Amino acid sequence: MADQLYLSLWYPNFRLASLPAALEKVMEQFGSVGGSSRVKAAAAYPLSWNEAPAYQRVYDKEHEPDELDSEPRLAIPSAMEMLHDDFAYEFELVWELWVPETGGSLDPIWRKEPRIVRIIGFGPEFDEATWEQNGHIRVDFGPDTPFLQEEVSLDEEAADYVKQNVQLLVDFTNAIQQHGGISSRLLWSESGDSLAQKLISRLQSVN
Repeated sequence: MADQLYLSLWYPNFRLASLPAALEKVMEQFGSVGGSSRVKAAAAYPLSWNEAPAYQRVYDKEHEPDELDSEPRLAIPSAMEMLHDDFAYEFELVWELWVPETGGSLDPIWRKEPRIVRIIGFGPEFDEATWEQNGHIRVDFGPDTPFLQEEVSLDEEAADYVKQNVQLLVDFTNAIQQHGGISSRLLWSESGDSLAQKLISRLQSVN
């Protein structure tokens, strides 16, 4: 069963005014490991996730103004023009991961597909100070399926594709550790299970 995967980041002596720069640095590291260097969509949520966004924009990169405006250095201040303690700011970016396509064949064909990654900055009063558990910034990777492929029979070739996906995750996490100015980080899943342990167990089953 798929599990949601997250990376939480905490910063030393953090202030709300430093959140835009911290978000841009995270996006910079995301682009450095092969992810998109452009924002796909942005939103600002007041009070909690139950509220309608106070700001929302989807970028159409086929139009020249959006191609420019989707750069993090412009998209972040646009979304964070209303910088409030009780807001959360969500940015969608894309990276490509290997996924299998069976197509009725016994041997799946592996292709790269775009997957959404959400990078969220939390104001200190948003949703009852959710940052204490979730980090000043949280990266939502979506389901852990591309990093485990538990429904696929792994041979050496398939295992290699899974390892490439995992390497992208590791490279991004390491880049944040080295260049993000963070005090601590935590890669975690919604169920609380360890991705590393699940991955080791999974790769031991290679045919």
